[in-house]
Amino acid sequence: MRRHVIALGAAMLLAGCSTPTDAAGQASAAARLQWGAPIGGDEFNYAGAPDPAKWSVYDSAGHAGNGVRSPRQATVDGSKLVISGTNDGTTAGMSAKFGSQEYGRWEVRAAGSGDDEYHMVAILWPESGNWPCDGEVDYAETTGDWSVVNFFHHYGCSNSKTSVSQALDLTEFHNYAVDWSPRGIVGYIDGVKWFEDNDPTHHPPGPMHQTLQLDWFPDGSSNGSGEMRVDWVRVYAPAG
Repeated sequence: MRRHVIALGAAMLLAGCSTPTDAAGQASAAARLQWGAPIGGDEFNYAGAPDPAKWSVYDSAGHAGNGVRSPRQATVDGSKLVISGTNDGTTAGMSAKFGSQEYGRWEVRAAGSGDDEYHMVAILWPESGNWPCDGEVDYAETTGDWSVVNFFHHYGCSNSKTSVSQALDLTEFHNYAVDWSPRGIVGYIDGVKWFEDNDPTHHPPGPMHQTLQLDWFPDGSSNGSGEMRVDWVRVYAPAG
């Protein structure tokens, strides 16, 4: 079967947008493509720790054993989630208890900033926890540069992947979405498609759920702090 991956220029992100937009004039994929009402999510319109009915916040070693993930680094300020990372690699991540499904649509509105050693990432993670065999969909990820966003679709026990990168100011809020259907996996930024993989052999074999992570990748340079900010997370049913 044929694999098809598409990258669109950053200048096209807002072009021709006639659908409902947010305060910054950016469309969401859900609005542009009429995905309907969310079936789960979090608007982060409260204060304190992330809602324990909706999230499991990590308390563990950091990514690849770098630093630590501490629940105290994930807080909600009344309008958004803030995941903060310190100079010594103390950061946070969290896994959604809602919206686990085989096929579906997910969208987050997020921004980040700080030291390039911090990578923010919105992930679909296998409900089975069987990684890498059951896949991983990183539909918005930084890799050491807050001016570039990446989509990494990992599949198979060999951890193969398809990917695309695009110049974008990650310090500003954008809407990142993924639509997983029997036809393939499609990624969107501000309602515009930028990634597509139509090979059915690349599909995750079972249900996936949302995670949000600010991961620390020390690179030998001087260490600084980092931050991931999330306005909302919304999950939608699969296409009918």
